Amino acid sequence: MKIIVITTVVWLCCTISLTSQTLNSIKGKVVEATSEKPLKGVLVKIKNTIIFGETNFNGEFKIENIPIGNHVIQLIYEGFNSQNLPITISEKKSLNLGIIYLEESITMLHNESIVLLTDDDLQDDTDRSSDYIAGLFQSSKDAYLKAAAYNFSQAWFKVRGYDSSYGSILINGVEMNKLFDGRPQWSNWGGLNDVFKNQEFSNGLDANTNAFGGILATTNFSTRASEYQKGGKVSFASTNKSYTGRVMATYATGLTKNNWAFVASGSRRFANEGYIDATSYNAWSAFLAAEKKLSSHHSLNLTAFAAFNRRGKSSPNTQEVYNLKGFKYNSYWGNQDGDIRNSRKKEIFEPVIMFTHFYDSKKTQLKTTVSYQFGHIGNSRLGYFNAPNPDPTYWKYLPSSYVRFIDDLDYEGAYLAEQNFIENGQINWGELYKTNIDNVNSLYYLYEDRVDDTQFSFNSTLSKNINENLLLNAGISYKNITSDNYAKMLDLLGGNGFVDLDQYAVGEAQQNDLNNVDRLIGKNDKFQYHYKINASVAGIFAQVQGFQKKIDYFVGINLKNTNYQRDGLYKNGTYPSNSFGKGEKQSFSDFGVKGGLTYKFTGRHLVNVNAAYISNAPTIRNTFSNARVNNNITPNLTSEKIVTGDLSYIFRAQKLQTRFTAFYTKFTDAVETSFFFAEGLRGDQADFVNEIMTGVAKKNLGAELSLEYKVTPSIKLLGAGSFGQYTYDNNPQLYLESESFTDENSDFGTAYLKDYRISGTPQRAYSVGFEYQDPEFWWFQINANFLTNNYLDISPLLRTNNFYLDSDGTPFIDAETGVEVTQEQVNSLLKQEKFDDAFLVNVVGGKSWKINEYYLGFFAGINNVLGETFKTGGFEQSRNANYQELKEDKQLKKPVFGPKYWYGNKTSYYVNVYVRF
Repeated sequence: MKIIVITTVVWLCCTISLTSQTLNSIKGKVVEATSEKPLKGVLVKIKNTIIFGETNFNGEFKIENIPIGNHVIQLIYEGFNSQNLPITISEKKSLNLGIIYLEESITMLHNESIVLLTDDDLQDDTDRSSDYIAGLFQSSKDAYLKAAAYNFSQAWFKVRGYDSSYGSILINGVEMNKLFDGRPQWSNWGGLNDVFKNQEFSNGLDANTNAFGGILATTNFSTRASEYQKGGKVSFASTNKSYTGRVMATYATGLTKNNWAFVASGSRRFANEGYIDATSYNAWSAFLAAEKKLSSHHSLNLTAFAAFNRRGKSSPNTQEVYNLKGFKYNSYWGNQDGDIRNSRKKEIFEPVIMFTHFYDSKKTQLKTTVSYQFGHIGNSRLGYFNAPNPDPTYWKYLPSSYVRFIDDLDYEGAYLAEQNFIENGQINWGELYKTNIDNVNSLYYLYEDRVDDTQFSFNSTLSKNINENLLLNAGISYKNITSDNYAKMLDLLGGNGFVDLDQYAVGEAQQNDLNNVDRLIGKNDKFQYHYKINASVAGIFAQVQGFQKKIDYFVGINLKNTNYQRDGLYKNGTYPSNSFGKGEKQSFSDFGVKGGLTYKFTGRHLVNVNAAYISNAPTIRNTFSNARVNNNITPNLTSEKIVTGDLSYIFRAQKLQTRFTAFYTKFTDAVETSFFFAEGLRGDQADFVNEIMTGVAKKNLGAELSLEYKVTPSIKLLGAGSFGQYTYDNNPQLYLESESFTDENSDFGTAYLKDYRISGTPQRAYSVGFEYQDPEFWWFQINANFLTNNYLDISPLLRTNNFYLDSDGTPFIDAETGVEVTQEQVNSLLKQEKFDDAFLVNVVGGKSWKINEYYLGFFAGINNVLGETFKTGGFEQSRNANYQELKEDKQLKKPVFGPKYWYGNKTSYYVNVYVRF
């Protein structure tokens, strides 16, 4: 830690007679104490006056027309310790304060390491995990965004209700969001916290020098070796979340005499069983960066990192299952020869190599990066063919199925099923092996949905100081990916082989590959489906930022072209004419423009307004209606359009910092897809279906509050709040694709979704906190959080005409009333479930010591101190796809096909001990 001596230097400077002719002015440059990076937006204020200034993009400031006499300069910047510098102004004199160093507050330094974003929040391949956005905001200094990252996130809170695909994650300027679904894969750099802390963060639509960015936030991680502080760090963490232990070590050489700099880091995370039953965790990570400074202007930097992660997944369950087995129950596992074996594991290994050239001069910075990423993502699961379902929570095995029909109540069967489920209720691996051995070929098997990607990326960004008040940012980017997708046989479970057939089809349609009929599959063979996606994205952006005494502004523009093409490697029996070979190439041209203005009434009172229009190409996931088996394209496919804006009032003072923001966003022409099993289709059909909604419109509006009040130098009060309303804003079109509708996507007409709430996040969240920082380097923080207006994810299929119209097109006859079903009855049955409110208390604190040249410290966090049970998400099952079936099911005391839920963790902890040297 640097020792700050600037106050003494300034005091001495004030006694020197200066000769400049500038009238009563001061100037200087403010940098971060450790990295010496310029800090933009630091408030520089003359205490007890209305005279103020603000640092520009170079960290420089200049204030003129200062009254003669003795003054105190206040430097205020969120997340940093404020400074008060005494100065003396003489008539017609200019004072150069030189470089001023600001240090991050002790809590921010600890927050960098805490990273309560553990892989607990990145567990599986469901929407909920990918939507997790806390990592975007963990570097923010804003009280509200810190609350979103560290407090609200345990309830899957989404800032402004936005999916994580609307945020941009970059490493050395290269965007890391996946082309498949637009979301960042955090596990690619998981466990490398210490080396992914140098970052530039822009909230919402704010300008970012590295990219046009998304509407949620933009974060660029820099891995330039010379920017890391010289020294090392070793830490050990213990927790009861997704993993139970973590060991991490990092060392940086700093810039050596021969102009080299090196950084290395590694970590290991592990758990035999995490918070949820049978969720094992095995992860290791490694990082290396090397930089050679070729001259005062040119540097070359090599970055390589890899993170292997293999973890057991957990199941969503109906309330009936939770009531019988508890909230840690997981249906994906069973005992095999005394060992826990989870059938569903996710494995990620996608190493990245980057080569970056830096050009730096006083007015120009040019950064060019070439990146190559390769590796795989695999998700395992049990498969079966013409055999009983191995899932222990399959509806026929649960007590509710025995009392499903009023005229056939089997209470004895229900009791026996209940007792069996309580005592066992897990996958019976021994029975699966026995069945396969008796049958010779496998009826049960363990396989993996596999994605092998290779991606080349190029990015170059320019920052040019046109003058001291005007900054130009521009960049070009290109990304090319080949994605190999297939099912891989992992374990035949005692059988000799598996015949590659589709059990839900008949005749020739059963063949998964007509080019290899009745193929016998062995371990590690590819089967079921196999195709490649070739995709490319090229983009260019430009942005101008202006800085004046009263007004700051920016304007940015973005152009992008996206191309996708499917290449089928299997000739599917259900789709023999359009599954094998290359499909039609899909191309999208998109445009975005945004701008913002900040008006400074005084140094304390500011108003900020931002607005944008953006079009986004559909993702690979949304472009192809069922890429596993055919080349079909989603009907009426077009780019999504976004119109958004926000208005903020900001107050900045040494003791009080607050922000109030109102926002509005309208999404149109969006596409949503899902995959599930449904009954009651077009009367009495049942099948696995791919559900596609097109032309989806959504509306997100609300307000945010951020507040920090420093009662004393050691005591701070914190406040944060989000008041949102996120709804569907139209009635989109719904299509289903399955083996029952082979000619084309079956149009199920309008899905009546208007005014239903968007799921996946509490729409309102509030937090109050108390923070204490002791001069002896220990601190703690307590937060009380209230989260409400969280809703169940609705089934669009249940809100089409298919739901209440019989196969002849007339409304169903209600079994109780004997008359046609009315719209009022439908609306009542389909009322969206609102989850109970959650009140969560979190505590975090730490202490550090300096022992000779070493720093020893620890910190600990406890989430949900009161141990409250709360739902974090869930979804309606679409299995009962018509009115009569759903009504009968809902009338049961224990619905057979009730919603499936996820619950948040009860009390959990995180403890970290570290040594820095």
